[in-house]
Amino acid sequence: MPKNLRRRLGAAVATALGAVLLASGCAVADVPAGGPGDGRPVVLTTFTVLADIARNVAGDHLDIRSITRAGAEIHGYEPSPRDVAAASDADLILDNGLGLEAWFAQFVASADAPHAVVSDGIDTIDITGDAYAGKPNPHAWMSPLNVQIYVANIVAAFSDLDPGNAADYAANGARYSAELQGIQDELVAALEAVPERQRALVTCEGAFSYLARDAGLTETYIWPVNAEQQATPQQIRDVIEFVEQNDVPAVFCESTVSDRPMQQVVEATGAAFGGTLYVDSLSEANGPVPTYLDLLRHDVDTIVGALTGSGR
Repeated sequence: MPKNLRRRLGAAVATALGAVLLASGCAVADVPAGGPGDGRPVVLTTFTVLADIARNVAGDHLDIRSITRAGAEIHGYEPSPRDVAAASDADLILDNGLGLEAWFAQFVASADAPHAVVSDGIDTIDITGDAYAGKPNPHAWMSPLNVQIYVANIVAAFSDLDPGNAADYAANGARYSAELQGIQDELVAALEAVPERQRALVTCEGAFSYLARDAGLTETYIWPVNAEQQATPQQIRDVIEFVEQNDVPAVFCESTVSDRPMQQVVEATGAAFGGTLYVDSLSEANGPVPTYLDLLRHDVDTIVGALTGSGR
């Protein structure tokens, strides 16, 4: 089907589905970002972090959209009919892969668009506990080094989609990768002030394996992957024991989950609650992490400040 005809049909479907959603009481906020197209090729991404990385490579040449909204918990996301309709408008689909978006298969199956997995080429780390043991940890974007691989994959995908602007995509990617490397270097240098035994990153979810590996931190968490289940007493006891044995000065939790289990660790050990970290989603534009680079800087500053006592 010609792309312009497919877009007109997609718009009609989206309008019809929007009426159904409103009639059934669904909030307009559930509608994915991006309205009617402006003529630029449309790139559909699965979550806000990936959309922002892609925008830094695309510049003004492409219309980058995220299926999920700011603040969404990505693992258990349930697509709406309007989300499915958005796929019909895409010229390219980007997803993280590594099992992160199990719900995303229907988009790839129903959309007549090229598909790129941005984590291709990552040296993965396996999850070591719970029902997910042996599967790759999907949070590869939490390493600035890994995201330089994401950027290279995105540059290649955009150049295939829009060869006339390939030089711009390459230049944008190189500039963005340099910023990522700068944040990585800053993190490693700042952590040199932390005694080696205390270089530990203790979080609610095991979302920081790649960041911990690349920064020389030992990672411990209450649960490996966000899920419906509550933290078990044994999971909390294990973290308490680790914090006590290693004199860990501070512990953390992520923005998309409750920090109540980690507060039990704080009460039992006397460790400080170091703050809230962002992983799966950016904030709204007026929030603390409106871009991916803001997310990295916020998390780096929070981790380093709490572990060193500098509160930077």
